[in-house]
Amino acid sequence: MCNLYRMTKGKDEVANWFAAIEALGGANFGSEVYPGYPGAVVAEGKLTQMSWGFPLVMKGKSGQPLKPKPVNNARQDKLKSYFWRASFEERRCLIPVTAWAEAQGAKGAMTRTWMSLPDSELFACAGVWRPSDEWGNCYSMVMTDSAGPAAQVHSRMPVVLRPEDYSVWLSGSPAEAFDLCRAWNGAITIDHTDESWTRKASGAGAVSKPAQSSLF
Repeated sequence: MCNLYRMTKGKDEVANWFAAIEALGGANFGSEVYPGYPGAVVAEGKLTQMSWGFPLVMKGKSGQPLKPKPVNNARQDKLKSYFWRASFEERRCLIPVTAWAEAQGAKGAMTRTWMSLPDSELFACAGVWRPSDEWGNCYSMVMTDSAGPAAQVHSRMPVVLRPEDYSVWLSGSPAEAFDLCRAWNGAITIDHTDESWTRKASGAGAVSKPAQSSLF
């Protein structure tokens, strides 16, 4: 799964990379993106801001609605389920990424392991999006079974797309898009760090921890 990723490129560079209209305007988001926070996506020909995670509204013991939780990962084998189907068939997007992280190590002492593509400083992960009453437009990252070096870090990984497949993911048929939901078979750079999975966010006084996602 992926509960944290980096996007460190400027908006003009990203828009040019994906041949998209820059529609971020004055949008502001961090270079490290966490579930429930805003990130940049390419959808409907525009580079725009959405919230990472579909809102999942649950109820408390007395039936009261609880604060929505962001469902930030969509498993490839669940894309045809009720929760994801309409978004997968009608609203697919590209998620610009420079690296994604997984937690490794003993519980309570987990560190961040970053993965990226050695031949590209910027790439796209497959995503789906939809409007919501709670957070406006929101998106989720599509996950598949890991293969190669990434499988040594986690059993699942984002669906990383080749540039020649961007248009198929965005506007191809659901069957064509589904065929792209496979593990990346190219080179991956793995950076094992001693950086705590839970750490103080830059410029903030509170501890920042990537949320746990729910997979449907």
